[in-house]
Amino acid sequence: MLQTNEKYSVEEQAISAKKAAKKLSLLTTEQKNDALLTIASTLENNTEYILKANEVDLKNGKEKGFDEALMDRLALSAERVKEFANGLREVAELDDPTGDILLSWTLDNGLDVKQVRVPLGVIGMIYEARPNVTVDATGLALKSGNAIVLKGGSSAISSNQAIVDIIHKALDKTPIPKEAVQFISSTDRAATQELFTMKEHIDVLIPRGGASLIQAVVNNATVPVLETGVGNCHIYIDEQADVKKAIPILINAKTDRPAVCNAAETVLVHKNWLDSHKEELIQAFNDHNIEVYGDKATVGEIPGAKPAAEKDWAEEYLRLAIAMKVVESVDEAIDHIETYGTKHSEAIISEDEQAVSRFMSLVDAAALYHNASTRFTDGGALGFGAEIGISTQKLHARGPMGLPALTTIKYIMSGNGQTR
Repeated sequence: MLQTNEKYSVEEQAISAKKAAKKLSLLTTEQKNDALLTIASTLENNTEYILKANEVDLKNGKEKGFDEALMDRLALSAERVKEFANGLREVAELDDPTGDILLSWTLDNGLDVKQVRVPLGVIGMIYEARPNVTVDATGLALKSGNAIVLKGGSSAISSNQAIVDIIHKALDKTPIPKEAVQFISSTDRAATQELFTMKEHIDVLIPRGGASLIQAVVNNATVPVLETGVGNCHIYIDEQADVKKAIPILINAKTDRPAVCNAAETVLVHKNWLDSHKEELIQAFNDHNIEVYGDKATVGEIPGAKPAAEKDWAEEYLRLAIAMKVVESVDEAIDHIETYGTKHSEAIISEDEQAVSRFMSLVDAAALYHNASTRFTDGGALGFGAEIGISTQKLHARGPMGLPALTTIKYIMSGNGQTR
């Protein structure tokens, strides 16, 4: 096993990353792609080593009483290792955005102007639980020419350290310096706080995790933050919804993987649709063991539904539970989403073009769906290969953040002696 970085200060690691970023920016796309493929195969070849480390985290999690959702996010398997290795291969196949000329023009004085994509520089990644983020974030950072400083949660410390050990082992065989991938192995909160304030070394911070983590970064960082968001995602089943679409979409959005941020947490059902399709909805809830927390109308119509408290409308359950409200119009659904949504992913199931148009125009979220599951708000599902997070803010990047989101622009001017 490689040595951990505990003997180095966070600042020293950030400085090393910044130096490595300079070298990384000079590499060709082919060199970066070859490095990603080398990392992918090395991870697969060391699956047993990674899983043994993961067993330590799972054992600790069980002893600490982690809930089912957290244990699911924490758990690795040979299949999951293969998945994130394949994710790196997919990233290697994507177009490299760095160096792209976005705009070009010539001024009246003959000065040529180009707007070019360039790497951000050094990315600070702060995240919880999910070890796959270590791989996804590293792959996207390196492909877009950025160094990365990783600060994973203590719950996955053994898994993350093992994965970074393997990444470093792989990078030793490539032109990318292993210092381009830094892992803060200290579980001391002070290490995270230090990362918040290193504006001279870190170009952007990306938090990925629960609401408390994200708000801690947003409220305390002096480094610019690309804010990701929790997912209180809604499915609105309109009066004109096709039941053959509505039920499968709702069940997929809720049950496919309940512990992720793009799972549905609230269903808003038009009263007239419920009057016609109540039995199908009840059967679906029962077949998939979904707990329902509802308003007065829901409790009166859905057997076993529990009265919803105010907190239920904002709850990210991350399990087989859902809040349900009966509404009388698309506008009532939109108002509810405006009040309780997190600007992540929202869906309308309807065959009414006017209702769909109104929903799409008025709902403020990073991703909107018509007759489709919210589970597609994912970098891999949308063809990005992987994602570094899902931005719910509006500046620079929004929605699943792939390679272009990890770049900025540089203006390059070329003249022939022009002065002003």
